[in-house]
Amino acid sequence: MDGKLRNMTSVYLSKGERMLLLFRQGGRVVNNVWVGSAGGHFEEFELNDARACVLRELEEELGIGESEIENLCLRYITLRRTNGEIRQNYYFFADLKDDVDEKLVSNEGISKWFAYSELNALEMPYTSKFVIEHYLRTGRTTKEMYVGAADGEKLVFTGVPEF
Repeated sequence: MDGKLRNMTSVYLSKGERMLLLFRQGGRVVNNVWVGSAGGHFEEFELNDARACVLRELEEELGIGESEIENLCLRYITLRRTNGEIRQNYYFFADLKDDVDEKLVSNEGISKWFAYSELNALEMPYTSKFVIEHYLRTGRTTKEMYVGAADGEKLVFTGVPEF
């Protein structure tokens, strides 16, 4: 381990009891699995601003801006060591406003709405799968932020209160 970091962010958009996911195709790190509605790597000027990164990715990949979503909130931060680097993922959740057309097309793959009850059956990247499972079981009913560390078999989550 030589101290390399990979900082990534993702946003999961919901509307009612459905969530928009992306079947990512042609990505540098993640391919042919279901991921958040939009997301990607931090640009150098965003390294201290995960929110700016996720809003940029939302605009670039789905063509929607902050005014078309509500309740944007950083809910999960995960850490995983793999391929000689530490991967830090910042997971945001938001709601698509009622008056915004839900027929969203991504330039990164295939976008599709899923009922919450369908999400656990989908193939997702390692940390994303655990985040979604925890969100459906616990995170949807709280406003808490969680941090999760990967141990090779699971992600261990703990709440991160502000104090």
